[in-house]
Amino acid sequence: MLEAQTVAIFIVAGLVCAAILSSLLSFRIGSPLLLVFLVVGLAAGEDGFGLVVFNDAGTAYLIGSIALSVILFDSGYATRFRSYRAAGVPAVVLATAGVLLTAGLTGTAAKFLFNVGWLEGMLLGTILASTDAAAVFFLLRVGGVTIRERIRSLLEIESGTNDPMAIFLTLTLVELIAAGAGIETLSAGLLGRFAWAMLGGALIGAAGGWLILVAVNRIQFDKPLYPLIVLSLAVTVFAMASIVEASGFLATYIAGLIAGNMRMRYSQALEDFQSGVTWFCQIAMFLTLGLLATPSEFPAVFAGALAIAAFLIFFARPLAVWICLSLFRFSPADMTFVSWVGLRGAVSILLGIIPLVGGIGDGQSYFNIAFIVVLLSLAIQGWSIGPVARWLGLLVPPIKGPVDRIQLELPTASRHELVTYKIAPDSPVALGARMPRWARPSLVIRDGASMSARRAGRLKEGDSIYIFVTPRQVQLLDKLFARPVPEDEFTSTFFGDFILKPDARMGDVAPLYDFSVSEEEAELSAEEFLLRRLPQPLDMGDRTTIGTVDLIVRALNEEGTRVLEVGISVQPMRPSLETMPLPLPASVRKVLLKAIGSMRSGMREE
Repeated sequence: MLEAQTVAIFIVAGLVCAAILSSLLSFRIGSPLLLVFLVVGLAAGEDGFGLVVFNDAGTAYLIGSIALSVILFDSGYATRFRSYRAAGVPAVVLATAGVLLTAGLTGTAAKFLFNVGWLEGMLLGTILASTDAAAVFFLLRVGGVTIRERIRSLLEIESGTNDPMAIFLTLTLVELIAAGAGIETLSAGLLGRFAWAMLGGALIGAAGGWLILVAVNRIQFDKPLYPLIVLSLAVTVFAMASIVEASGFLATYIAGLIAGNMRMRYSQALEDFQSGVTWFCQIAMFLTLGLLATPSEFPAVFAGALAIAAFLIFFARPLAVWICLSLFRFSPADMTFVSWVGLRGAVSILLGIIPLVGGIGDGQSYFNIAFIVVLLSLAIQGWSIGPVARWLGLLVPPIKGPVDRIQLELPTASRHELVTYKIAPDSPVALGARMPRWARPSLVIRDGASMSARRAGRLKEGDSIYIFVTPRQVQLLDKLFARPVPEDEFTSTFFGDFILKPDARMGDVAPLYDFSVSEEEAELSAEEFLLRRLPQPLDMGDRTTIGTVDLIVRALNEEGTRVLEVGISVQPMRPSLETMPLPLPASVRKVLLKAIGSMRSGMREE
């Protein structure tokens, strides 16, 4: 007995190590990390090497639920309130109405594809309705893809808030099917349950976030215990909300959002700990789901799963996105990109377990279909996010180069932090830029020797300096110590070939670049013209086409309320279907280009 337990521990620890090591391959080839973790789980399962025989759907759902609650807490913790100012309303609409539309369209297709009832079809639609944030942002980071802040905020908030809607709908439909009810039983009572799930989850989450702040800022623990109390309170919030039939996942997200946007002691240590725990939860959830799957059963549903995946990727998701975002003045390119990056991930597979746990007949088919659709979504969409962003002209050159910085929070109630910078070649400081009075170094290390700032004199390349600053001042210092961003063809194309002052009169600019404006627009400044034409708030890289040129928001003030520079591009970026660089098989590429071409044919020129 003891020997068997030791072998089990060895296998589990080995699988976790294998999953972590496989991330190196994922970084190298740019594949979705979720896909790699799932493959490791499949390889270790009964249809692979047979190292682990695991078929306990209830345990898998419990592990996945706890892991997802921690992941959503960290997602909320990392989301800034300014992201909500940039894209909060459209993101919430997409996470609610968008999920309903996607589920309804996909469920209708599933009813006819699999010849099932309406409730069964809608159940499959809701299982596949939510997106996976971890896969999207991992691929953007690995591919060096920097997108505009408004689009990034939209994807960040949507993926963090659409899971509760999909989970609520899935649980409700499973209850109805298990009870033998028909679609006519959907009534006002369902709306009341939904209202309580969302409102109750938000209230409990807000209370939980406040409780976390109190525990960290007002109660004296031993320092290593602070990350543990935060993690335990986050899971407690999830459990409390679930007990009273509110949305536990929404509660943990809200708790993380509140805690992450407030000043807390040991914030850097908390972030480091949560990052590690979140990675572990993702690995545990993905491996568990991979082990639960039985690939030998996939051929029986593969044709239908392939058809539903194509319908979801090329029709249901794009239509839902365009209906929701067309209300908020997003450009066709923005909506096309958001449609394409709606990757399905671990949540869809986790929801596919619920029919198994709920005792629905043929519940295994829901899980198998969800698993296949997720694999197809990650394989088709996952590898093409970077090329699609380039093709649509949504890439943004980095505002500043990399910074070699270490941040240390002081172990007291002080609002200052100790920041260490290493002077990079060609950075503004290395080239002689003056540092502000509030940023005088307390210590300089040069060639291994420690010295005061006065003795060191002018800072040199390779110096390491130590400065006491407030967290708010760190971003200002980053600009002084950042390595320069290389000026390449892409940067000039994105930000424009020429620069205009924001107060330049449009009536004076139009003749110079051979375009025409109305009498009313001729009296506007370039800044006023952009404010009138573009959605608010403005974002770096926002552009509008007029005649044969693009006017571009090239620089904004710190608050993002004023345009400081306007760029002009005389060769506006026009994505071409023929030059779209997708690393896909020819047959898939042909279908993809045809679908996107049909979608773009109705776009009007901005």
